[in-house]
Amino acid sequence: MSNPDEYIGFMISDVARLMRTAFDRRVRKLGLTRAQWMVLTRLHRNAGASQSELADMMEVEKATAGRLIDRLEAKGWVQRRVHKADRRINRIYLTPEAERIHKRIWKIAEATVADALANLSAAEAAQLASLLGRVKGKLLDNVDGPQPRPGTANRRRRPERTGRDRPIELASTDETPVAAEVIGS
Repeated sequence: MSNPDEYIGFMISDVARLMRTAFDRRVRKLGLTRAQWMVLTRLHRNAGASQSELADMMEVEKATAGRLIDRLEAKGWVQRRVHKADRRINRIYLTPEAERIHKRIWKIAEATVADALANLSAAEAAQLASLLGRVKGKLLDNVDGPQPRPGTANRRRRPERTGRDRPIELASTDETPVAAEVIGS
């Protein structure tokens, strides 16, 4: 590999890191840390997640997730509710105040993405989203096994793969990063 900065795995990781950094700076004005906004966004998308599920989504230990939930609960942003079928499990929900904060976060996220894509035409941005969606789908299949996508019922249609749209190999060798570096955090 002549220039590691041109390797797509590094590039994807760098873009994700830079977008999180830009977003962090913008939401800091709301008094939010990265860990806090990550909890709020995960719970907005996955209302009623358990502490264990939230820890998995955030890629942190359960105790770390528990401390985050404690702090957010003290601020009045989340509430724990006992699971109806298993009283040992608490489900975590955003409060109305946290939902208002999430709306503000979402506007900041949209502005951050718009700024990042400003040098692309609308068609290029759509193509990028489509290509990344396909890569994400392939990775999800590799991790979770093939899953039906929304609107596909139980059948799974795979696009035909030819020359330019073949998946990019992300295998680990001496010259390529391992999976953790590819998806980075």
